[in-house]
Amino acid sequence: MTPPQRQRRTPGQEPSTATPSAEQPRKDDGTPNPERLFVIGGEGSGERADIDLVTLIVARADPPVSATPEQAALLRLCAAPLSVAELSAYLSLPFSVVTVLLTDLLATELVQARAPIVRQQVADRNLLEAVMHGLQKL
Repeated sequence: MTPPQRQRRTPGQEPSTATPSAEQPRKDDGTPNPERLFVIGGEGSGERADIDLVTLIVARADPPVSATPEQAALLRLCAAPLSVAELSAYLSLPFSVVTVLLTDLLATELVQARAPIVRQQVADRNLLEAVMHGLQKL
């Protein structure tokens, strides 16, 4: 599944196609309504999973019928590994709200979190020598 495409817009311009998760109710003065974010996150136990912006999330199952729309969207996006920062951007939700949603999904084992793959800055000397000897034998 390809992630949704973001469209460039100028300040003050309304998005042409808004997804349900991107539509945030606004107060009369135009500021975002934080009550909506509380409803999305739910009451919860107050504890959160130990994840950061670069933690990769992969779905382990399809969204169940009992999943909220935001949880279902997370599971559909996570068919391929995505970082929490990418999920937050695609869903137009703050990192803290995505963390609460992911904590619930991790508890029910619908997603798997894993640390990002860190590449070594310096190549392994033994590996380089093995490659060099292999090329010399050709």
